[in-house]
Parts: sequence; structure tokens; C-alpha cells
Amino acid sequence: MSKAEEEANVLVDLGRSVVERAIGGGADVAEAGVHSGSHLSVKVRMGEPELVEEAGSRALGLRVMVGQRVASTYTSDLSEAGQRTLIEDALELARLSESDEFAGPPDPAELSSRSQWADLETFDEGVSQISADEALSCALRGERAAFDFDPRITNSEGASFTRARGVSALVTSGGFAGSDYGTYASVVVNPVADDEGGKKRSGYHWSASRHYADLEDSEAVGEEAARRTIAQLGAKKLPTQELPVIFDKDAARSILGLFAGCVLGGSIWRKSSYLIDRVGTRVASDLVDIVDDPLLPRGPGSRAFDGEGLLSRHNVVVEDGVLRTYLMDTYSARKLGLTSTGSASRSPSGGISASTSNLILKANTQSRDELIADTKHGLYVTGMMGFGFNAVTGDFSRGASGFLIQDGELSHPVSEVTISLNLDQLLQRIDAVADDLDQRTAIASPTFRVSSMTLAGS
Repeated sequence: MSKAEEEANVLVDLGRSVVERAIGGGADVAEAGVHSGSHLSVKVRMGEPELVEEAGSRALGLRVMVGQRVASTYTSDLSEAGQRTLIEDALELARLSESDEFAGPPDPAELSSRSQWADLETFDEGVSQISADEALSCALRGERAAFDFDPRITNSEGASFTRARGVSALVTSGGFAGSDYGTYASVVVNPVADDEGGKKRSGYHWSASRHYADLEDSEAVGEEAARRTIAQLGAKKLPTQELPVIFDKDAARSILGLFAGCVLGGSIWRKSSYLIDRVGTRVASDLVDIVDDPLLPRGPGSRAFDGEGLLSRHNVVVEDGVLRTYLMDTYSARKLGLTSTGSASRSPSGGISASTSNLILKANTQSRDELIADTKHGLYVTGMMGFGFNAVTGDFSRGASGFLIQDGELSHPVSEVTISLNLDQLLQRIDAVADDLDQRTAIASPTFRVSSMTLAGS
């Protein structure tokens, strides 16, 4: 048995004890989530260490129901006294709460068991063994590679390396007891170059993975960060116009993230989404297929079971541009008269809501370069800033930077422009999807093109 498995068993035993005591104290339903984790973060700047931070964490969250009155509490004090106070506070809060007709645990028949869980390769003990010296070396090599790449790189906002390890357990009075464990490591390099008129141009690149061996070499990360920074030199505004816009995979991921928040069950029943009553209707072009897949091996958002103990499942959210389902936990499903999609996420405090796992806009067969070559005039967006999105109406407006496309080739860099279009129309105007899907993050998209958007510039 591995060290992580031993640790998980200890957490399950603790969760089981807390649940039994909460039921004994008067709860009709009790659910305990226990977490233990550690992380290391280092940062260097201009060849010198700026930060070395290593810490451990532990948490015990408890959700109880007395009738249909619900309360959640949380503590980092796992001593006997801390547990006793946690249970007493949860029960008192529940008795003071308003009854909610939709409250309640999932049907015990829906709960998963260990024999059903897939091995998703989310844990690499090698990540937790990375020392501070090794992490500093990676960050330093990444920053040095950026400086060595081009003499126009004259400054740096730093380079960082982070590793994290976590073990969690969930125990419920409905009969579920399970654990999972995961690791994650990342390296980021953020160089700065001098531009005309005293302006500074900052770019970055990064790599992240659950397994250390899958992490991109830090020198390669530094070189790519420098390349992206240098490419921004001489950026210009564009005149206001309507034009096709290509979102690179990082910018496209940001767009998909906006859509993700609108497809969650909580957003639907709270009426804070433009997708209310849209299941079965067109919400994107027929080139768009979006899935939520928690079963991807080594995926950043992979999980064998959800935050309520239901077996994780592959959910088709959008198929050929048509919305097929919302992503729901048990509560939001009841509110909407539907069934859970196994999409519950449990916070450290014990609260539950629906969430995405690995939300992916599926790739097509056209390469990124072919997509650009197929665009006579347009804007290639590599970065966006600001928070101009209204989830209720779908209205979208963000500052953007990138490159002008002329005659199928990337031309001069562009900055200080704003692009806007309602998200519903944006997704329905996608007329090309590339093949460059990159699953470093739990929300991932390949490069795609929107046939026409409004650009506000000079």
C-alpha cells in the first residue's frame, strides 16, 4: 500500500467517525469531507530567488441535514475538541435554518462503489518529492533561457515553479465512503521587453501537469515566453471595424470558460444564465461539440466520483451546436425537475454545487496555420483582459491583443482594441475549429474562428 493510500484510509476513518457522531447528535443526514495537502511555491526574478514557500494544509468540512434544514461548517482543527465543536455548530446552525423542500442527499442507489472507480492516474509521488532547490533551479533555468533568447528581453516579472499534492476523503451517512488523491506541478516564465515610446511589453508561457515527467522543459518554456514577448513589439491599434476573429487556444479557453458558468445547474435555477430553457436548441455552430469528461487519464479535472459520491460520467453538453444538457448536482437537478449528471463539487466548507470537470471543445482536423491561411483579413487574438461579460444576457466585450491577419498571414501585432459580440451569437458564428487542443487545464479548447465580430479601436 502506498503512502497516499495509507493517508487516504486515515482520512476515511476520520470522516466515518465524524458522520457517526453527527447522526448520534440528531442529524438525519451527515456528510464529511476531509482533505490533507501540501504545496511548494518558488519565484525568482532577475536571476535571484524572491520567494520560497512550503506549507501543509488540512481541512474537515461537515454538511448536516435536520429534516430538510441544511447547514455546512468547516474547521482546520482536527483535534477531538475541534471535531466536537464542528459537529455541535453544524447541528445548531441546521436547527436555525429555513426548511428547503429540495434539500436532501442523493438516492443511496445512485452512489458509486470502489469497484466502479477507474484509475485516472492523477497522482505522481515524484511531484511531492521535488525539493525547493530543484524547484528554484527549474525557475532560474526558465528565466535565463528567456534572457538568452533575445537581447531585447531586458527585464522580467519573474519565473515561478509550483508543486501540490492532495489527499481527500468523503464519507456520507447514505453509505458512501471513498477517497482520491492528486498531484500537480507547473512552471511559468514572464519576461519583459522594451518597446517604442518607453512602453514595456510583457509576455508569458507556462506548462503544467499532474505528472512531473509530462512537464515541459523549463528552458523551452522560457524560450517560448520570450518569443511571445518579442512578437508584441511595435503593437498598434486598428480602426473600428467588423472582421473575422481567430481566438488562439488560450483565448478560446477563456471563451469556453464563460460558457461553462452559464451551463451549470445553479446558474439555471437562479436565472443567472442566458441558457435558460435552451436544452434541445442551437447554442453554437454545427462545428461545435463540447463534452465534460471527468474520466480522462491524467486530466487536470479528472475524478472517479463526484462531490456527492455519484459515479463520474462523460457528459455531452453540446452536440453539433445543440445544447444537450446542463451540468447538475442533486440539488439543482431537483430544482429543475431533472436528474443529476454526476457533476457535484464539494467545497472545503462542505457546501455543494455543480461544476465542470474536464470541459473540452473538441478539435477538428484543420491545423492552426491552415485556419490562419484561410483568413484573408482578420484579427488573431492571443490575449484578453477585463471582465466584460453579462451571463444573464450573454453580452460580451473584452480588451484584446494579438496580430492582424492580412492575406492569410500574421502581420503586425495589435493592442488596445476591444472586441464585442453576444456570446450566443459568437458561438453560433464559429466557422472553423483547429486541431491544436491542449489539455493542460480543466477547461480546454483548440483555436477557432468567429466569422464576424465588432472591433473598437482608433
